[in-house]
Amino acid sequence: MAGGVSDKTSSKGVRIVVAGDKGTGKSSLIVTAVADTFPANVPPVLPPTSLPVDIYPEKVPVTIIDTASRAETRGKLAEELKKADAVVLTYACDKPSTLDRISTFWLPELRRLEVRVPVIVVGCKLDLRDEQHAVSLEQVMSPIMQQFREIETCIECSALNHIQIPEVFYYSQKAVLHPTAPLFDQEAQTLKPRCIRALKRIFIICDQDKDGALSDAELNDFQVKCFNAPLQPSEIVGVKRVVQEKLPEGVNDHGLTLTGFLFLHALFIEKGRLETTWTVLRKFGYNNDIRLDADQLPPPIKKIPDQTVELTDEAIDFLKETFATYDTDSDGSLRTVELEDIFSTAPESPWSEAPYEDAVERTALGGLSLDGFLSEWALMTVRDPIYSVENLIYIGYAGDPSSAIRVTRRRRIDRKKKQSDRNVFQCFVFGPKEAGKSALLNSLIGRPFSDGYVPTTEEHFAVNTVDQPAGKKTLIMREIPEELVGQLLSTKDALAACDIAVFVYDSSYEQSWRRTTELLIKVASHGETTGYEVPCLIVAAKDDLEPHMDALQDSTRVSQNMGIDAPIPISTKLGDYNNVFRRITAAAEHPHLSIPETDAGKSRKQYHRIINRSLVFVSVGAAVTLAGLAAYRIYAARKNSS
Repeated sequence: MAGGVSDKTSSKGVRIVVAGDKGTGKSSLIVTAVADTFPANVPPVLPPTSLPVDIYPEKVPVTIIDTASRAETRGKLAEELKKADAVVLTYACDKPSTLDRISTFWLPELRRLEVRVPVIVVGCKLDLRDEQHAVSLEQVMSPIMQQFREIETCIECSALNHIQIPEVFYYSQKAVLHPTAPLFDQEAQTLKPRCIRALKRIFIICDQDKDGALSDAELNDFQVKCFNAPLQPSEIVGVKRVVQEKLPEGVNDHGLTLTGFLFLHALFIEKGRLETTWTVLRKFGYNNDIRLDADQLPPPIKKIPDQTVELTDEAIDFLKETFATYDTDSDGSLRTVELEDIFSTAPESPWSEAPYEDAVERTALGGLSLDGFLSEWALMTVRDPIYSVENLIYIGYAGDPSSAIRVTRRRRIDRKKKQSDRNVFQCFVFGPKEAGKSALLNSLIGRPFSDGYVPTTEEHFAVNTVDQPAGKKTLIMREIPEELVGQLLSTKDALAACDIAVFVYDSSYEQSWRRTTELLIKVASHGETTGYEVPCLIVAAKDDLEPHMDALQDSTRVSQNMGIDAPIPISTKLGDYNNVFRRITAAAEHPHLSIPETDAGKSRKQYHRIINRSLVFVSVGAAVTLAGLAAYRIYAARKNSS
């Protein structure tokens, strides 16, 4: 298998910045590399210098930036380092103090500047080193490389004697084009997890007959795709023999197994042939972070704030098939190991952290039902549609990436049409502390009631499917802690993503209702002011407790006055939900209803009605006047003619 470099890297070129203490040989190193002669005199700092494009096999443009290390040029140095693709740090072999400065100043300085690129440590002036007190490079650099993992390699050279000068910039270029760090753990001497996952996905794609091994024909197709050259039969035999000798399970009767495929790549990397693995990864669309490159994904989605993104039927059908395939015990749920298997070809599981890890309903054994599985995807697609499509591709979606998602109709149009065309609804849940917001979210995903109170300090989500007359809909509930409401409403588009707002209060506590009223008016006012009015419902929680009569009467009065439904009483403790989730979803499906009106909003509407009537009166009056004037002109014309 041969190596190569991506077209994008080739066109971009590589920018190498050379830094180090004064007098360590930076400029001489650069001039000798470019001109192939040792300079008699060099200026203090060279201008940007380009290496001949054909000097290395990759034929990638290389620009070398010389730097000064004086205190007054420190700002310019920092600017250049931040633009570097790789950094060459020099020390003088005849001055041990300059080597000490590599670890005490230069490498910490790169970290302080957040320069996260490969570093090549270069010992210059090898010809001046005192050989009587020489210490091996490995012995000196090993502890430094243990501390600073960004060091890609170390090398000693002599510009005067032309020793290893081209190699300095070859290794620098190679560290950019074919970096070791994303692929291989030097300490453990193993492929890194993300590299293994990417190679597993590539193996599965190439295993066209899905028998768990690459046949000779499949190996040849793989070779042609990646390296534009077929493998001879003898070469295929040789590859499999090498694997089988070291790893018997790497080859079976059908061909090269996944274990053997991974072993081959580990072998290439150990032998310094990183370009081989990188060529394979890039041919299958991976970037240096071992994620799919942007050109493998849909373009940025054009939508306005009150539109959202959902999975298409095509993508949902794919997910249903995937669920059935990985539900190996056919129990109707995905166990943890089965779910991990689905995402074993993604860089990592996308649902291992908030807000996804605890957002859906789980079975008694911790499994994920089909509804739960699809709900997680719905949540991910609403929050980050491109990331959702990216993960669909990782797990095997082979269609056009753009065919996996659709942009919904504007909510404003939904209100005019009195019907939403969405399948996924977002519900913002407001309310004071200890009102029962979290308990409501937990009820949506089947979690048992808990008497213990744990304050919610950050937004969290619950998502599940809800059976409606028109079919299943997905309801995403987003709890907004009371102290974050002001922050949420500080932007004009705050409610644009909201299909329905729910206000939860403790029906046994008057102060809870008073605070809820304030929140309701604040949210409704924001909607009226910005044009993002949303349907609102009130939930009277803790119905198992003695109701506070003043709160009960006032909540009924407020809901009637604002033109929304009466509060919905529920008791999560008793499991009496009063069809609350169906009612929430139904209100979202009919976005022209349940929109509250504040007194200020009513006054504004009344004012606009008066203005409009005045304009109509003026218009009618003007029309009458113009009509009379026209009639008079006709009369005068007739009289003159007679």
